[in-house]
Amino acid sequence: MKLKTRICKRSSLKNTETAQERSKESSSYPLSCVDWSSNEEIYFVSDDHQIYKWSDVSRYSVEVAKLPDDFIPTDLDWLLLGGRSSGGGKGSDTLLISSNDGRFVILNKSARVERSISAHTAAISSARWSPDGAGLLTAAEDGVVKIWSRSGMLRSTVIQSDEAIRCARWAPSSTAIAFSQGGHISIKPLAANSKLIRWRAHDGLVLSLSWSSQSNIIASGGEDFRFKIWDAQGANLFNSAAEEYAITSVAFNPEKDYLLVGTFNMLKLCHSTGWSYSSARFTAPSIGSFHTLTWSSDGTQVACGTSTGQLIVGYGVEQQLISRNLKATSTSRKSIALQDITNGTNDVLDFPQRVINFALGYGHLVVATTHQLHIYNEKYVNTPIIIDGRNDVRIIDVGKKYFMVVDASSIWVYTYTGRLHLNPRYPGSQAQLSLLNWRCISLGLDVLAIRDNSETSLVHLFDLIPGASRQYEPQSLRAKQQLAEIAACRAGNSEDQFIAFIDNNRELYISETRNLSGGSSNGSNDRLINGNDEIHKIGTQLTAIKWASETNILVGVHDSCYSIWYCPGEGAADPTIIALTTITLDTAEFGKHVAIESFEDAVITFRCAGALLPVNVNIYCEVLHRSLQEGQWQQALKICRLAQHTSLWATLAAVATRKHQLQLSEEAYSAALQIDKVCYLQHLKTLSPSSAEQMAENSLMLGRMLEAETILLHNRKFGQAVALALRMHNWKRALEIAQKHQGDQLDVDLVQRVLQERQRYLKALQRDEWDALYLSHAVKEENSSD
Repeated sequence: MKLKTRICKRSSLKNTETAQERSKESSSYPLSCVDWSSNEEIYFVSDDHQIYKWSDVSRYSVEVAKLPDDFIPTDLDWLLLGGRSSGGGKGSDTLLISSNDGRFVILNKSARVERSISAHTAAISSARWSPDGAGLLTAAEDGVVKIWSRSGMLRSTVIQSDEAIRCARWAPSSTAIAFSQGGHISIKPLAANSKLIRWRAHDGLVLSLSWSSQSNIIASGGEDFRFKIWDAQGANLFNSAAEEYAITSVAFNPEKDYLLVGTFNMLKLCHSTGWSYSSARFTAPSIGSFHTLTWSSDGTQVACGTSTGQLIVGYGVEQQLISRNLKATSTSRKSIALQDITNGTNDVLDFPQRVINFALGYGHLVVATTHQLHIYNEKYVNTPIIIDGRNDVRIIDVGKKYFMVVDASSIWVYTYTGRLHLNPRYPGSQAQLSLLNWRCISLGLDVLAIRDNSETSLVHLFDLIPGASRQYEPQSLRAKQQLAEIAACRAGNSEDQFIAFIDNNRELYISETRNLSGGSSNGSNDRLINGNDEIHKIGTQLTAIKWASETNILVGVHDSCYSIWYCPGEGAADPTIIALTTITLDTAEFGKHVAIESFEDAVITFRCAGALLPVNVNIYCEVLHRSLQEGQWQQALKICRLAQHTSLWATLAAVATRKHQLQLSEEAYSAALQIDKVCYLQHLKTLSPSSAEQMAENSLMLGRMLEAETILLHNRKFGQAVALALRMHNWKRALEIAQKHQGDQLDVDLVQRVLQERQRYLKALQRDEWDALYLSHAVKEENSSD
């Protein structure tokens, strides 16, 4: 990945010679106010008071307005209410410009001043619209941070201090503000009674800040020649080596995990974890320090303002994606090279429009340009399928059957033949489009999972099987904690689909996406973690997870190690199976900040400090999973007997139990030395085959207590259902079933049976009754005896 840059001309070719001379004179002014008004246009202004607009089409700048002579601009920011379209925003888009005398002005799309407000007693160092567009902040050298409404009405004064504020930025969620004073960085949450977080960040002044919308981390650059990365609590994640000059600007990419760092005569493109992709140096001519860096809304281009007044525009090239035998590399703004190493072919794919995004996987290359989607099959590269009308695609996720794109207008799921399969919607989905990223949306084999951004503990599950009822009415999954990342499994059978997710405490949970029970009054199934038996915790302290491309094997990265779950779905209900099928390995030799690049077949590719590190999983387990998916039970048994590994036997036991293969389960559990489960299976074999009792007991062994109870009730086995609740010590549920079905069992008094068991329980504990539900029955019995 490299950054290709060019220096832009200030004036139009149609301008007169006097205008060009004036432009040359003004170019000596430092340029610190630059922003994109669309993906094709840049507005910038310097101390000459002229507002210019640079167009990507004409490659020239034209003057659009002039500020008052006493207004020296210090910051500029666009509020793009008209959307992310490459054609430009609507008339409701608003431009914010601040000055060094404490004023800021709000201009409309035609550059007419709507409001001019005197906000501070000193120069305003930062003026920024909030990400949600509801208001703006101003931070000044008088040590004050204020929040204003969109129309310019003062809402609150967040910070009042005596120390000058050099830079301030919004949190991606618009719920906090980060700002720098001297060598310190502070984070002020906007919630009531919240405390200020403050820490020493650099030895010299902190010159610039950026808050990532992708990873929720903060980058800072300072006079100590270093840039550093912090989490939202102020913990240091990365310290760079000392550069030759002070770091004057930093900017996270809004759509990808990139960080751009500017210093004197140099731009450095880095990953969001800190390691460097490439550096671009400017020596002839010297352009000075980079005062401001701003990415376009699609994340493909960057505009830079320098201390010599130059406007520099850059875009990324040589971005590479690798999937099995295919490698795709972006060679220019409008071309991608596709290489197939199996047959040695090299194809250069040219596009009529600028490439915004592309994804590679499962033998297909999906390329998004400004207004189109191009679908390439590895066998028919010369005949792509083209879909029109998809503007500014932000996210592409390829799956085994479908691929998913998120563009400026909605979420779309397509087949590889170009047919629209699903346009999923849920309450508030349109308003949350700009907040979606790859961590909160995941495409599985037959399910699409989307985390709700207004309530981050909620996940919406869309069924992708044609004709399924959940295609347009998704099921909801609710966690106790806010979720940081979700991942739907990409392989398996339609009945064996799982979703894994990491919450804000970095704990890993897994759940099925089908055969779910329970419901709420509004018709959706909201399931609480640990609230029932359908969501299970299988790991702790996880930073990233990824499913295998062809099997239900899961890999996760911890701080100093990584774990492989060979049977995360079927064995989730049994901690013993999870322990037997989980392998944890040290990553000390990899280094810090290890990320998962891909998990293709049996090869996990990690990325650390730019290097790709392939690691093989147990090939026997990979082949075992493939055999189990195809229902080849004898083949699976031969693999386990050949390898003789506990994790293989435990995987076979969990899957066989789920599929009611009791004979195989008994042998597998015996080989894994799970004697208690062998005895339980022998008990199951004594029951009538395929009877309600056997199916209920099998569900109970899988940890599905609610499913076992439902089977018994559905088959009118009310006495067994009460006995099951009593075995689980679920006294409230036992009494509920007994009272509800008392009249259905003429030969047995279910309520009396529950009360007798309760008395035996209390006698064993040597306690008096304390449950209000049972106290009422005890009083009734006393009254009847009197």
